[in-house]
Amino acid sequence: MWNILKLSKSHSAEDKKLITAIRTIAGISPSNLALYKLATLHSSRSKEKNGFRESNERLEYLGDAILGAAVADYLFKKYPFKDEGFLTEIRSRIVNRDSLNNLARRVGIGSIVQFDNKSNHLQQVILGNTLEALVGAVYLDKGYLRTKKFVIDKLIQPYFDLETVVNSNINFKSKVIEYSQKLGKDIRFEVKEERKGKNGKEFTAQVFINNEPCGTGFGLTKKKAEQDAAEKTIAMLNII
Repeated sequence: MWNILKLSKSHSAEDKKLITAIRTIAGISPSNLALYKLATLHSSRSKEKNGFRESNERLEYLGDAILGAAVADYLFKKYPFKDEGFLTEIRSRIVNRDSLNNLARRVGIGSIVQFDNKSNHLQQVILGNTLEALVGAVYLDKGYLRTKKFVIDKLIQPYFDLETVVNSNINFKSKVIEYSQKLGKDIRFEVKEERKGKNGKEFTAQVFINNEPCGTGFGLTKKKAEQDAAEKTIAMLNII
């Protein structure tokens, strides 16, 4: 049985605020509050301890994988007759950086993230990362099945109309081109590789901004490879 953390006089005001927020956002009562404190700590506010700067980045890494798995599980069962290309595309639209930043903002991550508040822009780009770290914390605290329930019941079903997601056509290439032009930077897409795969030709594309290599993407057509590369560039550069 989980040792459910209850609000008490021994908790600080900040602890009580965090516990209440976790209950609201994730629908759970934290058992290990330290995990959630770490999940909301951005590196801009972290302190070095024993040569290691503690922040939510490791939990973000873990949460990214768990979130992707939970969404993949959900879509696999939701669309039993769709192929892996369709499922991968829809998962990508749900968990891409832009989508996660927006989702995190809507669920209230901004009220609990600890960051250097001298930069308002910083908060906008770290919300999605903090949400992933929160998923990682829930996973370590409660296990995979409870985390999957959190992802589906509290994040996917209330905030994503899957019909709209399926029918949307986000042009990541146009978005990254617009970003580069706004900053006066040169941008080009290069098809780096073409090889035969089990489903036909497979292409690898890479984005270069001011001759610096950015995202690398893959696809069964040059267009899809470029779109994938552009989407990964958007995530890499935190383009919002």
